[in-house]
Amino acid sequence: MPSPTTKTHEDRELKATKNAKNDHPSGDKRFKVLDITMKRNQNRPDALIEVLHKAQEAFGYLEEDVLIYVARGLKLPLSKVYGVATFYHLFSLKPSGAHTCVVCLGTACYVKGGGALMEALDQYAHIKAGETTADGKMSLMTARCIGACGLAPAAVYDGKVAGKQTPESVIEGVKDWLT
Repeated sequence: MPSPTTKTHEDRELKATKNAKNDHPSGDKRFKVLDITMKRNQNRPDALIEVLHKAQEAFGYLEEDVLIYVARGLKLPLSKVYGVATFYHLFSLKPSGAHTCVVCLGTACYVKGGGALMEALDQYAHIKAGETTADGKMSLMTARCIGACGLAPAAVYDGKVAGKQTPESVIEGVKDWLT
């Protein structure tokens, strides 16, 4: 007759085997988060945006295999999933840098110098909008409007809004990130 210790060990092995069968073939636990989100929404195609948000939260960005996984899970064409992922500026298909600078290019900000802010950052960091520095320290993004028109031109440094920016002040805002 097996001892209680042996029984407990066998139970753990059986449980581990069952859990392994439920994991994603790649072994990446982040896919389980997507599975739970899709299941909670009954794999309905209209849950696409919520699932993509969860995917980006889990993976940091939406790489191709994640988009394919979501398309299959929601029974949508990959073109539809890719279209939604590229339409909304909150989704990223590339890994972002350790820090993010977003320059508002809405009408008020653009008229008051938003373009000059982008030009200064491009020259200083050697990246264009939507790119990340080669060392992965900073991503430069644009937004159509951040809702801070009274502060125009505005920039957002790691989620913190700064108004009345100048080319010199945006460089000052990112300088520590790049040294």
